[in-house]
Amino acid sequence: MPEIVLGSHTVRSHGRQVLWIHVYDWLILILLGIIEIVLNVIEPFHRFVGKDMMADLTYPMKPNTIPFWAVPMIGIVLPCIIIYAYYFFRKDVYDLHNAILGLLYSTLITGVITDAIKDGVGRPRPDFFWRCFPNGTGIYDPVTKNVMCTGDKSVIKEGHKSFPSGHTSWAFAGLGFLALYLSGKIRVFDRKGHVAKLCLTFLPLLVAAMVAVSRVDDYWHHWQDVFGGAIIGITVSTLCYLQFFPPPYDSDGWGPFAYFQMLSESRNGVQTNSTSRLDVQASELESVCVESQHHREMSRSTTQDT
Repeated sequence: MPEIVLGSHTVRSHGRQVLWIHVYDWLILILLGIIEIVLNVIEPFHRFVGKDMMADLTYPMKPNTIPFWAVPMIGIVLPCIIIYAYYFFRKDVYDLHNAILGLLYSTLITGVITDAIKDGVGRPRPDFFWRCFPNGTGIYDPVTKNVMCTGDKSVIKEGHKSFPSGHTSWAFAGLGFLALYLSGKIRVFDRKGHVAKLCLTFLPLLVAAMVAVSRVDDYWHHWQDVFGGAIIGITVSTLCYLQFFPPPYDSDGWGPFAYFQMLSESRNGVQTNSTSRLDVQASELESVCVESQHHREMSRSTTQDT
């Protein structure tokens, strides 16, 4: 296992260098953010909803237990606080940068996938009836029997975005990444049998699971929606984490790949310099020996002439 060098690579000393290496990753991240905004603006597919399909869509409209603005706080801000706290302990800009970048990629890729599927599927929410007919009187096309909504357009638009759950996928993307990050830092899989460490890493996943449960309790999602959102979030967070960090069960799972690469390059540089110095010393010794031998031969020839 490589040695841990504390306080050697801070934001001030190496931050600009690390940021420049990943400049294209940050540009792609901005592009993902723009795509996410566009997916939230465009109109989703309006799936056919007949009168006989309303039996499962007449749940009452309720406010969100966890509002929309709280999702980034749970999925991004909370993990960032913990990552920054670890940086103040380790002073490792490689860990800080790669953890933040991986977390943002995890949440934004998840958001793009989730909202793209939402817009494409257009599944109605469990409370769709009251979104479509706020006065409680259903109106249907006499030929197709499709709904003819009378409610607010923005409310109806949101009613066609049931699958998958965005709250759930974002929560599992951010908190799933945090769970992997913590398991690597505290060495959960060190084979020493400290189950308490495992419980600590389960805590973020429990919070994400409770976010998912709240979406079903609020009648904003069917159970399949939150299940699909959880799968998306966990899968993307795992893939993004493994782009920057070894698996948590690895002996080097406590640090990012970039840190170990930097250590390897530093060692190779030291060894190269040491080899160069040895070669110079050897050549100097060789020249001294040749010069001494030359002086001895000159002394002998002078003595013989005398």
